[in-house]
Amino acid sequence: MGLRIFNVKFRFGKSRSVFYGLILLVACLLLSFNFSWAATAAAKHYTELVMPPLPEIQLPKNERFVLDNGLVVYLMEDHDLPLVNGTALIRTGSRLEAPDKVGLAGFTGAVMRTGGTQKHSADQINEMLEQRAATVETSISEASGSASFQSLTEDLETVFDLFAQVLREPVFDQKQLDLAKTQARGGIARRNDNPDAIARREFQKLIYGNDSPYARTMEYATLDNISREDLVQFYERYFHPNNMILGIVGDFEARKMRSLIQAKFGDWEPHPEITGYQLSEVTPAHTGGIFFVDQPHLTQSSVLIGHLGGQFDNPDYAALDVLNGVLNGFGGRLLNEVRSRQGLAYSVYAYWSPRFDYPGMFIAGGQTRSDATVQFVQGVKAEIKRLQAQPVTAQELAYAKESTLNSFVFNFENPAQTLSRLMRYEYYGYPADFLFRYQKAVAATTEADVQRVAQKYLTPEKMVTLVVGNQTAIEPPLTQLATTVTPIDVTILMSQSQAQN
Repeated sequence: MGLRIFNVKFRFGKSRSVFYGLILLVACLLLSFNFSWAATAAAKHYTELVMPPLPEIQLPKNERFVLDNGLVVYLMEDHDLPLVNGTALIRTGSRLEAPDKVGLAGFTGAVMRTGGTQKHSADQINEMLEQRAATVETSISEASGSASFQSLTEDLETVFDLFAQVLREPVFDQKQLDLAKTQARGGIARRNDNPDAIARREFQKLIYGNDSPYARTMEYATLDNISREDLVQFYERYFHPNNMILGIVGDFEARKMRSLIQAKFGDWEPHPEITGYQLSEVTPAHTGGIFFVDQPHLTQSSVLIGHLGGQFDNPDYAALDVLNGVLNGFGGRLLNEVRSRQGLAYSVYAYWSPRFDYPGMFIAGGQTRSDATVQFVQGVKAEIKRLQAQPVTAQELAYAKESTLNSFVFNFENPAQTLSRLMRYEYYGYPADFLFRYQKAVAATTEADVQRVAQKYLTPEKMVTLVVGNQTAIEPPLTQLATTVTPIDVTILMSQSQAQN
């Protein structure tokens, strides 16, 4: 009898728990339903959202001065973090190296840092920097050289001294040059592994020409021509205080920083014969044509279409940038038409890509299936021609301008980025307020402006088309685009010493 009473109580307790659990579950469901219903009822389409106007951007306070030896200096204090960053821009670049020594500038920029200085070996510099969580780096790109440092405020004097040594007293250690050349040989050996890399490299040659400083390729033979003495001579030609702009931003007092700069760079003798170098004239190497790189192992094609472009100082640059916005992005014509509606692309894009002091390119392209290659090229060109023939809609213009102006604020995410722009504009001779002029010009761009610049600057009939893909899988063949399809040989040439071995 006692056992039966126990069983009854047990069952009743269990039933009560289940009962309360069901009530709680129903309550949660009802509450969730009400919240979901309310959220759905209040939700708006993204086109109905009203955003506040963008805040006006103000440049942080900065100071510019010039040392007696010609070194231009920018200082910008920023005390948010106990860090100091500095960058020196040097008027040089790989476009100034001899055609038979392609790679010289890059090696000079790299071995300046890795080769050590007159006072410290590279290992000693590395150890001193690692102990302080600091960095000192150097490099030379196509149109400029740079040296940079980053340091905690408390270690600034030590790190800045190492930075000055690397700039003023590099020894260009032969072993480090040999190591850099070995690494470069590995890069040459692998340069045909990536079809997109092949497309970019060969497209630049088609636009600028094989011998252009903006398209030359490092080869085994040019590596063999480069000696340590070449690095020393290249350095001595361009690395002088009156050929340099130094910018420092971070947690420092301007008066003390001026004294430190004077102490480390003030006695550096200027070069009396430094003058602005003469750049090679840029003319289109080809005005049209279909070119092809056969890669039998590929299952898709990498396509580039375009021609020579212009510079940032073009008065129509802002309208051309809005044109980029009409063509690109999730609301752009190319994605909507070529990818979404026609299903011809994995990726698709087109943009006017200017440069500071020489013509850039207009580039369109993407990746597509081998059997859709011809239709992809036709689809991209059709959208470019439609942009010329029909004015953009008010909605397209508004979307492109809004996207462009909204991204404008990211040019000023932090003081270091702002200072970098000021230095870059002085380096290329642009006004300090160039970016703000651009902002106003974007805001003033009209539908007619977009069509006008499309008609003025884009010439589909003169565009070069390059396809990197599998010839046997491209069907219909590329001859449907043009009678003549020019093959490009990307075989990597051996140097004379390799051939002898």
